[in-house]
Amino acid sequence: MHDGKHDDKHESDPWIVGAAIVLVVLGLLNLLSTGKTADAVRHTLFAVAGLGIMYVVSRLRMSDLRAFGWAVFTVATVLLAVVPLAGVATKGAQRWLDFGVFTVQPSELAKLALVLVPASMLAVGFTLARFVATLVIAGVPIALVALQPDLSTAVVLVATAGFMLILARVPLLPLVPLFVLGIASLPLAVLFLRPYQLERVHVFLSSNADPAGAGWAELQANIAIGSGGLWGLARDPLYDVRAEYLPESEHDLAFASLVYGWGLIAGLAVVVATSVIVWRAALAARTARTREAALVAAGIGGLFGIHALVSIGQSLSLLPHTGMPIPLFSYGGTAAIVGFAAIGLILAVRRDGVARPLWAPDPRRRRRPRGMSAGTLTMTAALVAMSMFAWQLQHDRGAEFRAMSDQQMMRCIRLPAERGLILDRNGVPLAVNVAEYAVAVVARMFEENDDDARNRLAALLGTSPGGLADLIDAGGEGESQVAVGRVAPDQARRIVDARLPGVLVVPSGRRQYPYGAVLASVLGHVGVADADDMERWPHLALGSRVGKAGLEKQYDALLRGSDGKQCIYVDPSGRPVATGERVDPVRGHDLRLHLDIGVQNLATDALVEAMRTSKGDLGAAVVMDARTGAVLALASVPGADNNVYGPPADLVALAAQSQTPGPSPLVNNATQTAVPPGSTFKIVVAAANTRYPVLSPDTVIDTGAAYTYGGHTFRNWQPMGPHNLLQAIQWSDNVYFYKLGELLGPEKMADVAGQLGVGRRSGIDLPGEAEGFLGTPENVGSIGATWYPGSTLLMGIGQGTVSATPIQVARWTSGIATGAMVTPQLAAAYGSELTPIPTAEPQRLPFADLLGPVRAGMRASASAGTAGQLADLPVPAGAKTGTAEDPSAPGEGLNAWFSAVAPFDAPQIQVSVLIRGGGFGSATAGPVVKKLLEHYFPRPPAPPPNR
Repeated sequence: MHDGKHDDKHESDPWIVGAAIVLVVLGLLNLLSTGKTADAVRHTLFAVAGLGIMYVVSRLRMSDLRAFGWAVFTVATVLLAVVPLAGVATKGAQRWLDFGVFTVQPSELAKLALVLVPASMLAVGFTLARFVATLVIAGVPIALVALQPDLSTAVVLVATAGFMLILARVPLLPLVPLFVLGIASLPLAVLFLRPYQLERVHVFLSSNADPAGAGWAELQANIAIGSGGLWGLARDPLYDVRAEYLPESEHDLAFASLVYGWGLIAGLAVVVATSVIVWRAALAARTARTREAALVAAGIGGLFGIHALVSIGQSLSLLPHTGMPIPLFSYGGTAAIVGFAAIGLILAVRRDGVARPLWAPDPRRRRRPRGMSAGTLTMTAALVAMSMFAWQLQHDRGAEFRAMSDQQMMRCIRLPAERGLILDRNGVPLAVNVAEYAVAVVARMFEENDDDARNRLAALLGTSPGGLADLIDAGGEGESQVAVGRVAPDQARRIVDARLPGVLVVPSGRRQYPYGAVLASVLGHVGVADADDMERWPHLALGSRVGKAGLEKQYDALLRGSDGKQCIYVDPSGRPVATGERVDPVRGHDLRLHLDIGVQNLATDALVEAMRTSKGDLGAAVVMDARTGAVLALASVPGADNNVYGPPADLVALAAQSQTPGPSPLVNNATQTAVPPGSTFKIVVAAANTRYPVLSPDTVIDTGAAYTYGGHTFRNWQPMGPHNLLQAIQWSDNVYFYKLGELLGPEKMADVAGQLGVGRRSGIDLPGEAEGFLGTPENVGSIGATWYPGSTLLMGIGQGTVSATPIQVARWTSGIATGAMVTPQLAAAYGSELTPIPTAEPQRLPFADLLGPVRAGMRASASAGTAGQLADLPVPAGAKTGTAEDPSAPGEGLNAWFSAVAPFDAPQIQVSVLIRGGGFGSATAGPVVKKLLEHYFPRPPAPPPNR
């Protein structure tokens, strides 16, 4: 018999009390770090009240334990019965009773009741009647909790009752069918689950749950634990924002929240403190004087362990999210009071116990709860394993989860870079930016308590603080940024330099082209990036403005610059709460061209005049450095005004432009219009004769007015006498080149023509260049057409199966004149230091040294032939004219061509001109070429008269 005396060593247990206080303090730390100050105060008050209750309960005599247990059971059952009538409903369930000052969750009290009552009923030994009575009595609170419905707590109560049956050494024979029935009935529980509970189960079982929906809590728990590290992020200035993303951080996911804020070390402290309570409860059970006291202590230890395992397991996504708290640590008034009362019961059992080592043999073995030591060890091992899992999660994916934590709370507003200018060779601006900037603010950054920033911005904008506030308010509650004004460059610079938080200064992005249609087909225009642009430049942000045509497109990567960003931190609802990183945009590089705007204007005006007088419908002129390929002018008429493209585009002007009758003004006729080159091709055929000699250049052959071949008559452009090669080029003798083409054959002509760039893109730095066409019997047949006997003759004079662009004619003219093929290029350099843009080296023709007779013919043409109007230039020139039949040309269907180089003895400048429908090349295109050459080689001033 117990003599009523107590060993002083068992009056208290500082280990279990200390562990309980540690859990309370860690819970308080978690609440404070997440900004829940009011909950922290309440948590403290409940802890103080709980400590008082713990002390009172710890003085309980074991003889009063049975009565205490039934009193707890009765109160819990009555309160549970009242819940459906007057309970507070949350998420469709009634679980709390509101007493005004505080609320009570009776199900927490029921957990303690289902430890105390089964312990008192089963302590005296097993009988079937007592076993059934225990099940019936335990079933009452379980049923009432299930009806709330609170199935997760009901499952815990069932587990608690089953746990007590095991501890009480109920024989396995009645337990096995009971457990089988419980397991078999689990699928039926799905019928009673609420939608959010079903989602939790689905998230646990599924690997592809929507992280923005049902998988949100699991994802946030992983982020919290994975990115918390050893010491947590609570000292991060933005931790209060991070913490808002973790739901139920004070209750269901309190463990994840603590690791997020205070690191894995704090999480391990929860594990250690809980383990201490479990082990000290086991020790109290081991030293208890009565079987009932031993069952109570063991049951309470098991209850603490199970709660910790399930709660930590759900934070690590190892178990479904059940809403299970960790007693004393998770926020909850009723749970705290009940937890301290449970600790008081352990203290009461220990105070009444006798000294006995935990693993010493039990002289009264039947008193010792079944599996207590093994269960305690298993729980401890599971908690340690979960701690290792948390460490492994941080080690393997910590950086990834930290990046996710940063990313989800950050929104970055793009600050578009100013586009670089396009300048001509002399620095004259050809494409500029409209000198206007938009100023916007992130509205939440300018609330009423930020008077200084608002006043400074108002002063910089030249408005009143009140007027600025009205603009921000009018911007709309849901808008992340609100436009507050447009300013000039100087004013924009001052606002940027002020470094006001949340202020965005961005260029309007509108491009301006001072020379409009004169350069539209060369410069192109800018527009908002579409799907094709995003595919071409995958890193582009939505809404970026990129080059859509011409040089703007070709050199977009240089001109566009690098966008900046203003990042802001947002809460889970998307509201801005703080200013983040700012990266200023980097202006694009200026692009310097070889093009001379003076020559471009001259060429355009001359083309317009020639087309007006000849009734031609389109024209093109190329002025190129014959030595390097540098393009000095690239005129195309008609032209479109590229200023209408904006952005934003002028839709009315665009529609009017697109509906203009005649050739499209959007086409660059110098690079994209391929038409029969006519007699300008004769020097290509003559070059083929030097590579594959079939007719001596000195041989004179009869020509006349026409040549009959295969029953068809091929006319000359006028009757002519016998000619050698030089004379045939000089006077553009069709019959001579019919016969020469016949002797060469199409393959040889095509071989040399290909080396001179016929039927191939020139490589000029403009998008959308046309290839033209160089027909042979083989490739004509491949497209389903027929190569007639007369096709070879027509090829000899640049008709039939040959088409070329003006830039291609310019290349072969300069190539024959210099002996090397150049690659046309508009861009010369970029950046403030004028870094050169690489130019392809001229490629010397393999037959360059054989081209003397052809050059002599070109020189003769310019001095006293079809191009004789160039004879009075101050420098010698070489040229070839062309009048090509073209069914697509207006009027008589004749294209006027003229291509020349000068000075001919050391070529510098090459000029080629096309006027479609312009008639004879010498009459229509010739004057344009002459004007351009005269610009470069002006006549010396006349000497003053002798006096």
